[in-house]
Amino acid sequence: MALPPVSDTGAVLVTGASSGIGEQIAREFARRGYRVILVARRAELLDALATSLRRADVLAADLADPAQRAGLADRVAGLGLTVDVLVNNAGLANLGAVASVDPAAELRLVEVDVAAVVDLCGRFVPGMVSRGRGAVLNVASVGAFGPVPWQASYGAAKAFVLSYTQAMGEELRGTGVTAATLCPGPVRTGFGEAAGIPDEEAEKLLPKFLWEQAGDVARTAVEGLARGATVIVPGAPNRVAALLYRLAPRWLLLPILARSHPGRTRT
Repeated sequence: MALPPVSDTGAVLVTGASSGIGEQIAREFARRGYRVILVARRAELLDALATSLRRADVLAADLADPAQRAGLADRVAGLGLTVDVLVNNAGLANLGAVASVDPAAELRLVEVDVAAVVDLCGRFVPGMVSRGRGAVLNVASVGAFGPVPWQASYGAAKAFVLSYTQAMGEELRGTGVTAATLCPGPVRTGFGEAAGIPDEEAEKLLPKFLWEQAGDVARTAVEGLARGATVIVPGAPNRVAALLYRLAPRWLLLPILARSHPGRTRT
């Protein structure tokens, strides 16, 4: 079984747990009896979620801040817990052409979407290996399978997460620790709105059959992790889209993506 068993001292650490997919993944693990550690910037939302779960701890932190990331391991140890499952779900997305976006916002995206994944894996995976049990779920996107014009940094960050996790998973073979990448398509979470693309606008551009609910994505993710899947794409239509994304010639694919992306009209 790819998921470690429930224990009194082991926990599932979920970043970006205050809403959306992260919240639902935390709920799914809690439903399965795991203790969860909820990490995000908004402590009040984490506290509200924790009260609805049976065993949950809150560690508010801004993952764009290297010092706050570095402190998480000691804070977890202070709870008397070890991280048996690490879920790197926290993420940011920016919208617009490279020539017009704010460099500071781009670098913050890299800190959260890339550096935090590497940082937290580097801090918690060694303990999993030493104990001979554990699992890592890093959240990417269908956009990880190819470039994303008008969201160049986001697509590149998610491609990094996919490549990094696949390589790490191979390194972990035989250790009792597994690693998987979750690559969802469009999900109604409000994540896009934070980047400047409200769900209502995105739904006009993307076919309805591609859209998934956050709860369904979370269940698919945890089930995939439990059976040892390495790349998890929720929904058959999105699995087809991911395949086409990987196989289509870039000279054909990129102009189509660029013309259809809402960011094209916002620069």
